[in-house]
Amino acid sequence: MLSHTYATDSQTKSAELAATIAAATSPAQIADACAAVESFLAKRTPEQNKFFFTTAFPTLICKLFGFEDAPSSKPNGWTEIIANCGDSELNSKVFNFLSPNSVLISSIFAADRLSQVKYVFPTERLPEWMRFMFRNEREVSVLSELCPLFRGRVSSNAGCLNEVRLNVFEYYMFWFAYYPVCKGNSESFETVKAPSGESKRFRFENWAYSIPVFSQVKRGGGEPKSECSLYVKLLYAYLREYVTVGELSSYQPYRSSLLHYSGGCDDLSGDKAEFVVYTLMHFWLVDNDFSPLPVNVCKSFGVNFSFRSVLGETPPTAGLGEIVNVFVKYLNLISMNLADGSDKVASIESPRWGKLGGGGVVKSGDVGNRSVGSWNALIKRPLYRFILRTFIYCPMETSIKNASQVFSLWINYIEPWNISSEDFSGLDVNAGVSSNGTKKEVQSSSSGYSSSWQGFVLINYLFYSSLVMHFLGFAHKFLHTDTEAIVQMVSKVLSILTSSRELINLIKNVDTVFHSKPSGSSKPMHNNLYRFVPSIREQLQDWEDGLCENDADGSFLHENWNKDLQLFSDGDDGGQQLLQLFVLRAESELQTVLGDNHAHNMACLDSIKAQMGCLFGNSTPRNTQAVPETRENQHPRDEIFSPRMIRNKKQTGTKYRGDWLKRPVSNDEIAWLAKLLVTLSCWLNEKLGLNQSGTTDNQGAAWSYVEVSGGTRSVNGPADTMKVVFLSVVFWLISVIRATVKLMRDHGMKVNLRILASKKIMISLLMLVAFSILKKAVSPS
Repeated sequence: MLSHTYATDSQTKSAELAATIAAATSPAQIADACAAVESFLAKRTPEQNKFFFTTAFPTLICKLFGFEDAPSSKPNGWTEIIANCGDSELNSKVFNFLSPNSVLISSIFAADRLSQVKYVFPTERLPEWMRFMFRNEREVSVLSELCPLFRGRVSSNAGCLNEVRLNVFEYYMFWFAYYPVCKGNSESFETVKAPSGESKRFRFENWAYSIPVFSQVKRGGGEPKSECSLYVKLLYAYLREYVTVGELSSYQPYRSSLLHYSGGCDDLSGDKAEFVVYTLMHFWLVDNDFSPLPVNVCKSFGVNFSFRSVLGETPPTAGLGEIVNVFVKYLNLISMNLADGSDKVASIESPRWGKLGGGGVVKSGDVGNRSVGSWNALIKRPLYRFILRTFIYCPMETSIKNASQVFSLWINYIEPWNISSEDFSGLDVNAGVSSNGTKKEVQSSSSGYSSSWQGFVLINYLFYSSLVMHFLGFAHKFLHTDTEAIVQMVSKVLSILTSSRELINLIKNVDTVFHSKPSGSSKPMHNNLYRFVPSIREQLQDWEDGLCENDADGSFLHENWNKDLQLFSDGDDGGQQLLQLFVLRAESELQTVLGDNHAHNMACLDSIKAQMGCLFGNSTPRNTQAVPETRENQHPRDEIFSPRMIRNKKQTGTKYRGDWLKRPVSNDEIAWLAKLLVTLSCWLNEKLGLNQSGTTDNQGAAWSYVEVSGGTRSVNGPADTMKVVFLSVVFWLISVIRATVKLMRDHGMKVNLRILASKKIMISLLMLVAFSILKKAVSPS
């Protein structure tokens, strides 16, 4: 009877607490609500907190991140209210309320130890590639094997609907990771209603049909961004608590029991670390990637993703650059500090140890006792694709703010020797206080590249070579958008590559052995690097799987650009030629942008020229063929690249080197019609076999005679005569078509209906139709 009274009282208090949380829309009310929750949890045992987590906790998550039932005229999410009010005391209170050592988090783990509550996370809020997998029953059955994040968490209910069931901590971390994704997608957010009959205690039924706090509050370009300060501080606090140096060195992060984290094993901090890392990685880095998993993993499970048609040419979620930067920098810092005082090359025999096995798990046979860079091996493929997809598919109509954040992420990643714990001093509210084995974390990395970082460069070689080439294509594409920023970006990349003679030699030597065959007479250094070539080649195919820059605007590379390394190539698509063209275009642009920073920009351009000479071994860049033509015609350089507008237009003097059928949409074409006709043309070329020139199709020539079955008979009557004439015409047309197709194959010609997308042709057709309709209208009956 007494226990029933306590249960009833706890249920009533939880309902009242939920109402208090829902009504908290001012700084004072938020502080009171946090205090009320802490007081409620502190006075009750874990067994009595069940009603809090089934009633008040979903409301708390909703209010914390601004997920509302209906649109509102003013922001009422706690994170946004705190950012707008600028109250540092309130910021500190909410941080302490949600910090890893708070009463709330302690109660969460206590509830999980008792397995009191299980939540159903909405499938429509999962990363996009997982969302599509849940639509296929067969793919869902292997999802737990493909992605360890869902091992033991996917189940089917009585209605045969697949659900993601999580304990309290997992549920909170899923929403924590989804918050910035939802923020970035707020402009194109689609409302999805929950199916009827679902329990409100296990699912948000009417959550976030629109999130006004993301779309209505805008900040000026020069105003410092502070709305994510509380979120970023919480992110760093969770990383420090759950992914620590001491724990990472005491266990292998890739075990067969990966992510078997249940309420009864809260003390397994290694499983907790893996869960946090996998959650953030899939929600942020992978998310809408159409090739979310390694190719060899998909082949081993017989899974063929068809996401290219629905997720192709989609850039990553905007606004994630800053938080991903914190996430990646932290993982790199703790991974590299594990090898403190030791040679980072000696512990890495080959980059193949980072090859992902089933579900992204490194096989124990590949890892052995090497724990250095283990987190790096997990995130480098999704990170590479995250950066590359941003560079390739960044829309021309938008600013480069998001791309600049991703650029900073890339720069920080390829400069791990400059990362230290001091970079996180602004996020650490307990600076100088060591806990949970983080004592080792305060050791700073050595500044500047040295031979001890050779292993890191080798296992991440594509970040220093292939990704540089893709970035140059991005730089050419957005040069007109913000010339000064793009020039500084290019200068920064070259300054890193040329910061050390040892680094230059290493990158060049790997490129040399990549394009050559091993021989006994080679240099010892080259012979030592040949063992890395198969892995780099495999990474090149896997990490750039399905990506085709031909279909993106601003491509300067061959259609087979992802099958080779072109940074030091002597061809027109090589890094030196692209940089020389970039310098010419940048000089032309900067001449028209005269201002206070003009001298600085020209000095930055001169620095690029010097760095090019250092990187490619030339004292000065070679002159391109376009220079004497420009001087001979006495035209301003500005006219070479005119018109200066952000359009899908081919620049004068720049030859498109890809498939002409798939060239970027020009200004005199109808974009949607051009894409439709290109798709139709590609289908016809595929069906007619025109994609392979010189095909030996001798079937037409082999028809020297025709066998007539059933004997001969005379043609009697007009019906038989018309039938013979009709069949003769049909066979004649077939013969003409076959001969035409054979002629096109022999001469390498293809069907190209794209010309019909020309605005001039369409306007002419519309005028002809309008004239015909008008003529019929005015003519007498």
